Amino acid sequence: MTNNALPTHPASDGYRPPCDIAVVGFAHAPHVPETFGTTNGVEMLVPIFQQLYARLGITKSDIDFWCSGSSDYLAGRPFSFISAVDAIGAVPPINESHVEMDAAWALYEAFVKLRSGQAQTALVYGFGKSSAGTLRQVLTMQLDPYLVTPLWPDALSIAGLQAQAGLDAGRWTERDMAAVAAGDSGDIESLLATPYVADPLRAHDVAPVTDGAAAIVLAVGDRARELCERPAWITGMAHRVDTPNLGARDLTVSPSTSAAAQTVTGGDTSGFDIAELHAQFSHQQLILAEAIGLRPETEVNPSGGALAGNPMFAAGLERIGFAAEAIIAGTANRALAHASSGPALQQNLVAVLDSEAR
Repeated sequence: MTNNALPTHPASDGYRPPCDIAVVGFAHAPHVPETFGTTNGVEMLVPIFQQLYARLGITKSDIDFWCSGSSDYLAGRPFSFISAVDAIGAVPPINESHVEMDAAWALYEAFVKLRSGQAQTALVYGFGKSSAGTLRQVLTMQLDPYLVTPLWPDALSIAGLQAQAGLDAGRWTERDMAAVAAGDSGDIESLLATPYVADPLRAHDVAPVTDGAAAIVLAVGDRARELCERPAWITGMAHRVDTPNLGARDLTVSPSTSAAAQTVTGGDTSGFDIAELHAQFSHQQLILAEAIGLRPETEVNPSGGALAGNPMFAAGLERIGFAAEAIIAGTANRALAHASSGPALQQNLVAVLDSEAR
């Protein structure tokens, strides 16, 4: 298990980062099943950049560092992240970086950049045009290229294996899964009457294929206070990785999520008003809530989560964005956000956001 965490000490031991960093703005493109633009995200990114500029009263010249998350393989073209820079503009020159992952990990890189004192502001964005191919087969290519990928297990089949393992172990029921999808006001019985799409998964258990993009602006200290009346301060962030070997781990639990959550909360998960969890399947929300140790009073995925809209390489960043937006709007004082990447919750990032810097 790799160790990539900020801070590297439990939150309870008095450790403080060298500077306060906050989310001051968030915008996302509409969640749609298909777009008709290019696969480099420019058509989706330009409008949300403009939204952020207008909302914060800034121009692109006010951004010190840019970092993006996307996948050239999903886009079907080399260096699609470079052509996506067209959304920013050629002038003035920018300081830019990229991760081949969900943009939540790009936010992690930007967070490090700001903490190192190399920038005061950063704009993080992610984009994905999932409709350009058959997503459930495209995701097969992230598996072991020698032993697993040649068998072509698609993403729904792997998630189905994970869900069935939990059912067999008595960790959850199909009714529990339907309850996640239904929310507070849904008709669970109607959902359970629908056919399977990949036994034991039904359509409501699976995140929809979604084209989309999202962007977040980070700022340091007084600059954050200048840009936003009520910034969402990032008081902890950590990510961990479990083995990619599906047969070498218990798929019904998520040790990497537990480890990341322990790092940023010190084991105290009380006081969270909301939690945004990047669960692309209904049973994964059950796994994540248990791994983090969420309390019953914490509202999970008030945004609807990935089951309502799952733009690849932006959905994890959106979880941080929606959590921050609740704090900025004053509807929450403390929030937890989670992002995931890889098959069966292989890689997991957890962030804590507060209305006050600590």
